[in-house]
Amino acid sequence: MCGNEALAEAAIIAGCDAYFGYPITPQNEVTAYMSKRMAEEGRVFIQSESELAAINMVFGASATGKRSMTSSSSPGISLMQEGISYLAGAELPSVIVNVMRGGPGLGNIAPSQGDYFQSTKGGGHGDYKIIVFGPSTVQELVDTMPLAFDLADKYRIPVMILADGILGQMMEPVVFEKKPLPKLPPKDWALTGAEGREQNIVRSLWLAEGAVEQHNYDLQAKYREIEKTQVRCEQYKTDDADIVLVAYGIAARIVRSAVDRAREQGINVGWFRPITLWPFPCDQISKLADELRIFLTIELSCGQMLEDVKLAVAGKAPVLFYGRPGGGVPTVEQVLDKIQQLTVKAKA
Repeated sequence: MCGNEALAEAAIIAGCDAYFGYPITPQNEVTAYMSKRMAEEGRVFIQSESELAAINMVFGASATGKRSMTSSSSPGISLMQEGISYLAGAELPSVIVNVMRGGPGLGNIAPSQGDYFQSTKGGGHGDYKIIVFGPSTVQELVDTMPLAFDLADKYRIPVMILADGILGQMMEPVVFEKKPLPKLPPKDWALTGAEGREQNIVRSLWLAEGAVEQHNYDLQAKYREIEKTQVRCEQYKTDDADIVLVAYGIAARIVRSAVDRAREQGINVGWFRPITLWPFPCDQISKLADELRIFLTIELSCGQMLEDVKLAVAGKAPVLFYGRPGGGVPTVEQVLDKIQQLTVKAKA
């Protein structure tokens, strides 16, 4: 299946009750697939009149305790930022898929990783975080969807899947596996009708003196817990590596091939892939930096994850960058050339 259709089917298997979306390339297959399959399952599908409407429909469905989801691509996700901040402020679980395209502005429909800042640093207003995944294969897209819904429910937080135009369009074999839901907290906060109980209030407006400040402290405590327990990453041949390449998503696949080619040439190079972009695997990168290595960050951008890598390394080792923005995709040969250049400099 292509990535867009595979993630949509995985969302249905994960128990998505309602999908709201508006067409935009290169994620249109998600909306088209959901328009058919959600009806077949007797669930809610609405093609909204805009991305603004879609994210607020997600808010409404999530407030009733339903598993709700939307998807879009870069400019559409920008329009959703206010709504995402409201979801975070009201602590409403939801899943948002961003199949990134080249920017800024309308840009193009080519793959990009230019939305890293927007996704991991809180693109809307206020002090908030959302969990962000950066899968690199169609199978990982499929496997991430149920996890995204589960974590959203567990922590009452929006979760974003950060894909790109290549991952959304490419076709790979996938295996769907329906697993029983883990034990999750009851949704006793949801708006399900107040007959026989006190009313629930879902809100992000707190006008009493100090109320928003305390709410922010409570949110930050939750984020610290997520940072302790939900970091995910993958390492490849880093034990003896003199050079460590850091990449996520589709770029990580290109980089891994370059690492294999470099190893064939006798160059001790390894590969580090953040799977969660927030929480970012700072401690794992910091431990690699304890032994003096050179870090090379590879992105389909002008260098956004680069800043998190530098913060994690904390000056213990050089952190260099190579990337191509606006829909440009580095080739294996170009990455290999950068590795070879670093090897020559290190020997000099």
